Amino acid sequence: MPEALVLPALAALLLVLVMAGVWRVAVRIRNAGIVDVAWSANFGLLALLAMALGRGHLPRRLLIGGMTLLWSLRLAVYLHRRIMGHHPVEDGRYVQLRRDWAPHADRRFFWFFELQAALNLVLAAPLFLAAANPAPSVHPLEWAGLALWAVALAGESLADRQLDAFRRDPANRGKTCRAGLWRYSRHPNYFFEWLVWVAYFVFALASPWGWAAVYCPVLMLTFLFRVTGIPATEAQALKSRGDDYREYQRTTSAFFPWFPRG
Repeated sequence: MPEALVLPALAALLLVLVMAGVWRVAVRIRNAGIVDVAWSANFGLLALLAMALGRGHLPRRLLIGGMTLLWSLRLAVYLHRRIMGHHPVEDGRYVQLRRDWAPHADRRFFWFFELQAALNLVLAAPLFLAAANPAPSVHPLEWAGLALWAVALAGESLADRQLDAFRRDPANRGKTCRAGLWRYSRHPNYFFEWLVWVAYFVFALASPWGWAAVYCPVLMLTFLFRVTGIPATEAQALKSRGDDYREYQRTTSAFFPWFPRG
């Protein structure tokens, strides 16, 4: 096997095994939402692999690996608290899939979980490309990627904390959060999540073939706008909050932060 493919091959095997184990747990507890936790945590595993087995400049491997590991752990811990805090109630997205896939939901969820493993691997391109870069010094593009990543991580963390604080207040039950960043975007957490992937791409641009990783932020934006992000979240919000959320949609930018409309 070519040396360049050893790390991705090991990563693929690890991801398949991890997601198979997570699927078994999900079947046992009847909560497929843990796939979101596992998907986030998997990037931390890939970061450790890249730092340990990458063939590039060690400081660069530690930098991109540390960025990925920190982001992965923060998101996985946050999602675990949110999902298990409502357990055994399953997220509405997975409840609907369970209904649509009955009576073979468990079997279909297995392949759904493995598809998430494949997505982990596909999106790890910036990490693997940077970890293979032998250049002996950190490039200005990599420092720029680090700076953008720090802004994105701070923004995502702040948006999550603001939403949690709003939800903890019983007086806000059935209302839409318009606090802080949520005044300027209906999904600031998604926006900053996407910005994290832009940052990884910018970092990878300093590496050979790094430009090819442009599909990562593009793919993430597509998923957020067309697949598992905004459509599912807003459909659920309209069911639970009705006219209040329709007014929020009318006045507030869907994704990119901007001033509310009158």
